Amino acid sequence: MILLNTLIKMAAYANMEKIAHYAFLAFVLIAIVAGLAIGAWAYSVNTNVQYPGNITGDVATANSYVLLIMLILGIIVGLISVTAKEVQPFLIATIALIAASLAQVWQPLNTISPLLPYWAWLILNYIVAFVAPAAVILAIKAVFAMERSK
Repeated sequence: MILLNTLIKMAAYANMEKIAHYAFLAFVLIAIVAGLAIGAWAYSVNTNVQYPGNITGDVATANSYVLLIMLILGIIVGLISVTAKEVQPFLIATIALIAASLAQVWQPLNTISPLLPYWAWLILNYIVAFVAPAAVILAIKAVFAMERSK
């Protein structure tokens, strides 16, 4: 009976890991699709603006809502998705994503197509908005874990 209960718990944990993995991938896909959609809309409205950081009007409002959704999804991931052994790689990857989002290197894409800087900028910003809250939650959990181990 104890063995059966242990196997059921292991199966539930394995299913939870799969669900968390697929949820994370789905959230990244949401960020990409939203970046493509809002980027195309921002470009069509702001064709005279050379850099996508200056979006205004209804596009800016839609961008704000997408960012809010990504933040909420990031909190969900931070609370349920990342395992203890994945915390350090996740935090390092988050630092790399944030650094990449701060580097404004998208303007040369304008020579290929004026739409590309919008897409690159928004997709990366949405992914960062998704992983940053998860990283904050995981960092706080790691600090508490270090404190408990002393």
